[in-house]
Amino acid sequence: MFSTDAPDPSAGPIGGGTGQSLEAELEALTGLDLHELRARWRRHLRSRPPEHLSRSLLLRLLAYKLQARAYGDLDAETARTLDQIAREQARRLKRGEGPRKGPPVIPPVPGRRGLKEGTLLVREFGAEMHRVTVVAGGYAYQGATFTSLSEIARLITGTRWSGPRFFGLRDHLTKPNRTGEGA
Repeated sequence: MFSTDAPDPSAGPIGGGTGQSLEAELEALTGLDLHELRARWRRHLRSRPPEHLSRSLLLRLLAYKLQARAYGDLDAETARTLDQIAREQARRLKRGEGPRKGPPVIPPVPGRRGLKEGTLLVREFGAEMHRVTVVAGGYAYQGATFTSLSEIARLITGTRWSGPRFFGLRDHLTKPNRTGEGA
């Protein structure tokens, strides 16, 4: 039997509308027993829930799946990294080494692979707003297409500039500490 404060399941799919319906659904899950959680699983996910899970684990897994449906799940690269960490941990335990003493090795975040087509870059310079759109062949600025942001930055400023830095796509260089110079 469902509690009276649970949202109407016929109101539409979770994540299809506002975040408030998802929040209400997640809150309602906490008051359900194991049988009710399994029924909610079947209703929302259209599949059989895992039979071997305790109420606590089923609640957490269902809440995760509802949020993943509403906000998006892990990207493939992150899922592979987590699987790799889990496999390494299983191998260590199988060899009898026990859990790792420190945190698992996390690969570095990959650098920006490029801007997606349609991205708008905006920079104010010389009391004028400059807009550049990323297009298939490079960058569109004032009706012309350029192959490099640096060309556009040079056109705007009249001096040589790093285009990505000019448009704020790279970190600004930090000035080295000058204390102790001339010693």
